[in-house]
Amino acid sequence: MIGMLHGQVDFIDAASAIIEVGGVGYETRMPSADLASMHAGQTVKVYTSLNVSQDAITLYGFSSLASKRMFLQLQKVSGIGPKVALSLLSTLPPERLAKAVADGDATALAKAPGLGKKGAQKIILELKGSIDLSQIDGASKEVRSAEDAGSEQVVEGLMSLGWRQQDALHAVQTVCESNHINVPLRDDDVPRVLKLALASLDRGR
Repeated sequence: MIGMLHGQVDFIDAASAIIEVGGVGYETRMPSADLASMHAGQTVKVYTSLNVSQDAITLYGFSSLASKRMFLQLQKVSGIGPKVALSLLSTLPPERLAKAVADGDATALAKAPGLGKKGAQKIILELKGSIDLSQIDGASKEVRSAEDAGSEQVVEGLMSLGWRQQDALHAVQTVCESNHINVPLRDDDVPRVLKLALASLDRGR
């Protein structure tokens, strides 16, 4: 079982990344927000889950243990496979997904492509009360703060204005690269990056 990869990003597309470890490239399907936060040449640690089906062997990857735990938890629901679980984590970060389950918010869950309202209600019915919110939220916050608390602050600000997490992450990464702003962000860079990212997102509408 492959539980974790630590290597260099060789290639990224809309659904997956190829991560080179010891001369071997592992094609890893990941949530869109995780992919948006990565770039070719970057050294990354990715927590993985290997799925074996009749016609394919697929490696799924996550930037945090919280996402991996949620991915595995979702598949305990009857009728929910890895593709739908990944779609959910591409729509909501793990702590918001866990909160939606705890709150019985089927509308939030149903936004994930390939799920629907009935599937969302089934997830709530089978998982409500079984997800440790403190574990999911605590692990996720710990990873984010260790990586880049400034960028996370900008992303949360953009999300509070209505932007999706993956779009916000991509905008922050883009403006930092194009304006030669070093990451992790310093506190005094946060307002500038927020302004630039918001302008970038508005232009892309």
